[in-house]
Amino acid sequence: MAVPKKKTSKSRKNMRRAHDFMTVPNLSVCPQCNEAKMPHRVCPSCGTYKGKQVVSGETKA
Repeated sequence: MAVPKKKTSKSRKNMRRAHDFMTVPNLSVCPQCNEAKMPHRVCPSCGTYKGKQVVSGETKA
């Protein structure tokens, strides 16, 4: 069974974990309804994409 030869220092442990954080998703504003939406996706509130109606309005039940 593999056992560490030396104790991992706090500095080395924290450097390894430097990329383990969560990032906030980027949001853009829909030009039709001015709601926040994810970029390059259909607007969930009005159903438009690049100025064209793709989905009919609100689809949430």
